[in-house]
Amino acid sequence: MKASLADLLSQLPGPVTAEWPGGEPFAGAMSHGSMSVEVFAPRGEDRQGPHEQDELYFIVTGRADFEHEGRRRAVIPGDVLFVPAGDPHRFHAMSDDFATWVVFWGPEGGEKASQG
Repeated sequence: MKASLADLLSQLPGPVTAEWPGGEPFAGAMSHGSMSVEVFAPRGEDRQGPHEQDELYFIVTGRADFEHEGRRRAVIPGDVLFVPAGDPHRFHAMSDDFATWVVFWGPEGGEKASQG
């Protein structure tokens, strides 16, 4: 399987919905088993809520502030973020060219950290 960032970004924004009045800011790239990959490129406001699976963000273009666990951190291309399933999180102050790969995987509720 292969996905092209440029091809996926050309599909955005997606359909207008009540949740995303400016159009859906994500495009699905691929999936296999419990794993799915998409591009997320919100414009204006990030309206996403917590997700049922663990997720990784790979920042590819632009800049933003990322809010998670009560802290905000600046993110730039090359940064990777992990968010456990169910954790509230959000991007703020996104540049006009901000985009990130998102990888979801694992069971609903996320994988549990091993003890020891």
